[in-house]
Amino acid sequence: MKNGHSAVRQLRYLPAVGSAYGVEVLSFAALRSMDVHRRRVQPQRPDFHVFALVRSGTGAHEADFRGYRLGEGGVVWIRPGMVHRWSDVDACDGPLVLFRPGFLPGLTASEAAAPACWHLDRQRLSLALLAAEHLEREHGAAVRTPRLASPALLSHLLAALILRTLPDTPPPAGATSSGSRHTEVFRAFRAAVEEHFTDWHHVADYAQALGYDVRTLTRATRAAAGTGAKAFLDQRILLEAKRLLAHTDLPVGGCARRLGFGDVGNFTTFFRRQAGTPPAAWRAASGPDSA
Repeated sequence: MKNGHSAVRQLRYLPAVGSAYGVEVLSFAALRSMDVHRRRVQPQRPDFHVFALVRSGTGAHEADFRGYRLGEGGVVWIRPGMVHRWSDVDACDGPLVLFRPGFLPGLTASEAAAPACWHLDRQRLSLALLAAEHLEREHGAAVRTPRLASPALLSHLLAALILRTLPDTPPPAGATSSGSRHTEVFRAFRAAVEEHFTDWHHVADYAQALGYDVRTLTRATRAAAGTGAKAFLDQRILLEAKRLLAHTDLPVGGCARRLGFGDVGNFTTFFRRQAGTPPAAWRAASGPDSA
């Protein structure tokens, strides 16, 4: 450990024996029993999705520098690459679903706009738990009797579970029939940003690669996300910068290079403009002794 920052544990998707279907259904109780050393309370970064429902109990969770209180009806969706930790799930009960990126080809993390945590009312929670139970039973049957296994069925059941739980997102003010076109353009832009944000820092780069002009990307991003394309791109770069500063021992210059800044001064100017403080000061304030 250096600079007061513990390294982030990188988690790879390793399915249990007999469960190599791209999805696995566990529970908070199973998580606790497998993690006797409580490594869950330390920062970790999975390369897979973690989707959880809180059936009962209370607790706490952190994802990308935000803390969340958990209670009955709580939903947690950790996407690949997020830095998170189960700060307190000792009293939580409910299902946890782990699945590989690409397991849901029609509903991927890059296409979903849901937050890391949200809440369901009792009626929606009841329906979501039924969907989770159906998925768990089919998954269990596939493990016990491989001839019954159907990855396509498991994929559809997982999609049904997620669709049942997604928070309502009313269309932005002024949305028109062109909304579906804006959504399509924004999804393409968002996927490209996720792939290239460490190399491409200008919206024009994405416009050229995707075959749109900058104004089209800006209009689509504002309609879908409520912010302009440049602000959306900058926030993605800023998030990764915060992850590197808070959870690695890379010097500021190393963070700058990792994010595609050829000059540390440019990175410092960018970070100060976006976060309101220089990167070194932000790192010091985000340390475990800063509270």
